Amino acid sequence: MITLTHFLIVSACLFCIGLYAIIAKRNAIMILVGIEFIINASILNLVAFSRYDKINYGGQIFALFAIVLAAAAVAVGLAIILNVYRKYKTINPDNITDLRD
Repeated sequence: MITLTHFLIVSACLFCIGLYAIIAKRNAIMILVGIEFIINASILNLVAFSRYDKINYGGQIFALFAIVLAAAAVAVGLAIILNVYRKYKTINPDNITDLRD
């Protein structure tokens, strides 16, 4: 049987992968993917704790809101990345030093 510990271990692994993707900072798309991994780790925690709460399933409702907010954040982030690429012709965050016109 899968216990709460198994869910938490998988969630910790997802969080560590996302944190590494953000810290490595190879390009802006990878940073967005890292943020998504971290958000998915928190969603997995919410659903895992909700599974063991037999009374009111509050974690699943919070997870649904987190999924919607993550999708909106990625859409805004991708729009920003596309505009930065259009201006600087790169998505490497180390090469983008000036965001003024």
